[in-house]
Amino acid sequence: MYGQVSILAQETPHWWPPKVSDFYLPGWFYPWVTKFTVMVWIAVAIVLVFFVLGYRSPKIVPGRWQWLTESVYSFGRDGIGRDIIGPEGVRFAPYLVSLLTFIAVMNVFGILPFFQVAPTAHIAIPAALTAISYVVYIAVGIQRHGLVKFFKNMTVPPGAPWWLLWLIAPLEFFSNFLIRPFTLSVRLFANMFAGHFILLVFTLGGFALLNLGTLLKPVSILAWLLAIAITFLELLVALLQAYVFAILNAVYIQGSLAEEH
Repeated sequence: MYGQVSILAQETPHWWPPKVSDFYLPGWFYPWVTKFTVMVWIAVAIVLVFFVLGYRSPKIVPGRWQWLTESVYSFGRDGIGRDIIGPEGVRFAPYLVSLLTFIAVMNVFGILPFFQVAPTAHIAIPAALTAISYVVYIAVGIQRHGLVKFFKNMTVPPGAPWWLLWLIAPLEFFSNFLIRPFTLSVRLFANMFAGHFILLVFTLGGFALLNLGTLLKPVSILAWLLAIAITFLELLVALLQAYVFAILNAVYIQGSLAEEH
């Protein structure tokens, strides 16, 4: 493989293999304003315009745009909020719907021309969203139970023998306050980064195969066809990961509000 890359580089002096630094996108005012920063701003604007236009003049018989916005909101309110948290989930519907739509838009950027990478494929974005989620998670629990009872609920399972608390309590704390936020952010990041990387491999691999000999040129067409098929799969993954992130937030909020675990 490395020999083929070397031969290819010699035969085509303007071609070079992908490297890690290619994932560090340049910006206008780097490192404060990068391409990822601008895409996040665009995603915020798209979500705001989507809902503002849908509800600017609501009617009893909704038009297409109002029906679409109401459908998205109802899905987040009922399909995530009420189904997971219960009747009280309506109170968290604006947060959950905003999270769902914002992440979905950012994820879809990964398959759109000119963007071609999702901001969530950079670990900083999922980490920031997870930090917000855990502020909500802890604040809601403290508001409902008080500081002491909330942390007791999160670290001491009901019915646990007192002589094992020295082992159980640290494990529960580690699971609820360290492992959960880590897995929440890494799950979103890893799925979007992996999808972007696979698309990059098949797309650039098609161009590379064109230069590796006559026999391999037809394989380049197969690589591009697979890249197109994976693009549709990546669209499904993008929407699914937004849903998973929102639904896990609802699960954590429900656990924070519960009297016992």
